[in-house]
Amino acid sequence: MTTEIRTFQIPDATREEAQAALSAFLRTVEVQRIDTAYADGAWRILVLYQDLRRKEEALQIETAIAAALNLWRDRVAARDGVPRESVLPDELVPDIARFAPTTEHELSIIVGTRGFDLGPRGGEIVQAVRSTLDELID
Repeated sequence: MTTEIRTFQIPDATREEAQAALSAFLRTVEVQRIDTAYADGAWRILVLYQDLRRKEEALQIETAIAAALNLWRDRVAARDGVPRESVLPDELVPDIARFAPTTEHELSIIVGTRGFDLGPRGGEIVQAVRSTLDELID
């Protein structure tokens, strides 16, 4: 989830209206930082925030991808007769779900930082992610 920036101006002449707009906005976001300055008869407000709707949407997408990856791990483990942890370690599932790689190259960057070799299963993981994203869009 990325931090977004929005600026507001509260002029002395129309203070109540501008403050109401700022208050309404602040109720819909998760504020990370607010900076203020006064110049030329108005307050300037800089708000760094995360949109709560986007944050919730991102969480739902991550949850769906993690569920798809876990289902895929169970199927592969049963098919190959190995523990699901050897197919894809538990600690990698949240990272893959968070970054949602749609190419094997993107996946290799995520997994490579953890020192795990996916071997020929990388394409299957990417396909599970892609399929999940496609289902969520439709």
